[in-house]
Amino acid sequence: MATTSLKLSTKTDANGRSQIIVKLTISRTNRPCFKSGVWVSPEWFKPVLETKKGFVYDVVIPKKGRLNVMEVREAEAAKATLSAYVSKLVAVSNALSNGQENVTHNAIDEAMNVTRDMVTTAITYQSIREAKANIEHQELMPSKDFFDWMDLYLKKKELSEGRKRGFRVLVRMLARYQSFVRMTDKERSGFTLDVDTLDKETVEDFFDYASNEKTLSEEYPEIFKKLLSEYPPEISPKHKKSTICERGRNVMIERKKQLRAFFRWMLEEGYSKNQPFEGVKIGSEVYGTPYYLTVAERNIVADWDFSENKHLESQRDIFLLQCLIGCRVSDLLTLTKDNVVEKDGVEVIEYIPRKTKGKNPVVVTVPMNERAKRLVGKYLNSDNKRGKLLPVISSQKYNDTIKEILKECRINRMVSVINPTSGEEEQRPICEVASSHMARRTFIGNLYKKLKDPSLIGKLSGHAEGSRAFCRYRDIDLDMMRETVNLID
Repeated sequence: MATTSLKLSTKTDANGRSQIIVKLTISRTNRPCFKSGVWVSPEWFKPVLETKKGFVYDVVIPKKGRLNVMEVREAEAAKATLSAYVSKLVAVSNALSNGQENVTHNAIDEAMNVTRDMVTTAITYQSIREAKANIEHQELMPSKDFFDWMDLYLKKKELSEGRKRGFRVLVRMLARYQSFVRMTDKERSGFTLDVDTLDKETVEDFFDYASNEKTLSEEYPEIFKKLLSEYPPEISPKHKKSTICERGRNVMIERKKQLRAFFRWMLEEGYSKNQPFEGVKIGSEVYGTPYYLTVAERNIVADWDFSENKHLESQRDIFLLQCLIGCRVSDLLTLTKDNVVEKDGVEVIEYIPRKTKGKNPVVVTVPMNERAKRLVGKYLNSDNKRGKLLPVISSQKYNDTIKEILKECRINRMVSVINPTSGEEEQRPICEVASSHMARRTFIGNLYKKLKDPSLIGKLSGHAEGSRAFCRYRDIDLDMMRETVNLID
């Protein structure tokens, strides 16, 4: 019985689409590949199943909405055509082979008698694009206000959940700013944010407001009580904070980048030609010296007796495994027993980082050392919920527990950190500032001290080649500098 798997051609047509290739497995030595004739946008071709042999890919139809009707139709047509092609390919292959394994590619191709009508969709790509353009530009654009555009951006742009949450914070800030201007400036009582007329001065005025919003909320408590309870109906916030928090330099820079990215997207999609960020200074984030556990400190945590507190023991084990494989907490919380695989006789943890899953899925493979194997083996046969590899809890509770674990182990050396509000450097016990992300830094930082190869370590941690963020995970300490200059002694 022949089986099939799908892959995407590396070649693209003028419209950015790639052809799906069908790999037909008749036997171990007979695995011909066939061009399906079905061309799709790469963002529709995603992993849908993870097996011990790897990831299974298929056409994933976008979630249907009023703005992507034609796109969904195109994907549905492509998926249906592909399914019919694959079914016929398998049937023809089985009929020709009749138990024999030496049936040739040409024989199958001739029997298929493939014509262009059989492997293309009924709706041409050109007609779909034209119809889609008419819908978006002629019908939807005139009725859209500022916050509707921002909602559209969230729906259409491939963003991680963390970035989506951050963008929603920006949306609420902008909504409060709009209302604050209306309520405090009589000459601008009808002030409304507009994607086509927003200018550099308004952008700078908004960020000046956002930087001082905490002070303003204390100066005008009644106004902010109203602002926090009566958001514009267009944004429909899921939650409403009762207080305004102070924001440091890094937070404000991140919000500037988010708003700038929104307007760049508007320009690229042809929704607006306005470029209000021309001449606006963004600045760059300031980060302190990366702090993380040394191998000795990590081993103290590993050997500490938590037998009288099973909760701390299990969360300590999770923290240790994260220190040994270096994944982000978002990936750690989703690991299942299926992520533990064997490759070339080596036990590894294999996963696709959630941060890149929607863009360019890359499989990260981390070989387990003996300590990691023992931790995984400890829970491998336990009855965890939803087949999870470890007894995970929520991300926030996990962070709180890490601090508690380090305090219990008396790991309290002072480290330099940047105060997120003031931007000033201060000294804090490492047990007070520890988090799940410190486990990732512990993995990367200690590896970098042993093997100064960013490319290799980045491959283990899931960082892209040449990632600028990589430097925030490791520190070039005095010992490393001494070793380097000794090379020319």
